[in-house]
Amino acid sequence: MFLKLQIISAHAHELWLDSKQFQPPEGEKVEIELRNGQNFKGINLSYFNNRTKRFFWMQNGARQDVRSRSGDVPAMSVAIDDEGLIVVVYESTPSILTYNSWEKFANFINHKDFPDAKNSHTNRGLPLKGFKEQYHRYSKTLVARGHGKGSDRNFGLETEFVAQTNPYVDDLEAGFRAQLWYGKKPRKNAQVEIFERDPEGAVVTFYLRTDLHGRVTIPVKAGFDYLLDAVVLRESMPETHDGAVWESLWAAMTFSVPVK
Repeated sequence: MFLKLQIISAHAHELWLDSKQFQPPEGEKVEIELRNGQNFKGINLSYFNNRTKRFFWMQNGARQDVRSRSGDVPAMSVAIDDEGLIVVVYESTPSILTYNSWEKFANFINHKDFPDAKNSHTNRGLPLKGFKEQYHRYSKTLVARGHGKGSDRNFGLETEFVAQTNPYVDDLEAGFRAQLWYGKKPRKNAQVEIFERDPEGAVVTFYLRTDLHGRVTIPVKAGFDYLLDAVVLRESMPETHDGAVWESLWAAMTFSVPVK
């Protein structure tokens, strides 16, 4: 069961890897945009080394670091001649957000499904405004060159989606399958927010939950692009996290479903 609805606005902003061509033609570079915004729509960010912890791509078992320069847009533009599935991985350096009102934090914890966060905040004796959150981004995208054969893998990120389906090769009649990880374990019963973008750019959002093994199956449509998003929120100590009392970890994955 899943609920489909249009999100009008939300406090949380996702960060994802996007592309104008998830299946670039032969001879054209693989270009990956680093985007930040809402509803699968947002600004195309420049690449900056000091905001990036890891940025690499893997194809056919070989891993290559993305060698962009500060200010580059798109964040990745690489000539990849070999055929196969390309998995691009981006991990940000941590950033700090200050909540100047409780309402903004309440919107965030309601949207991202953290019903116990309010009681935790109160029990810790924290203020209702002026408190800080540290956040980290872990984003992946699946791109196909040529035949597009290949598979995703677990790269050991603090949290990440691992595709169990290759959307460019496998039969998607039963949906796209992925597994959500946190630390070294599958993350069970977690909310996954799915953004579905049609060929004209209109976006619809729906929610699913992972099963006991962290798995989720997403119904998909040919010709549409998808963004999966899942957030971990955990308590942190001000003395170890630049004054932040909360820490959030954002997992994202994007891919497109070809028209066959």
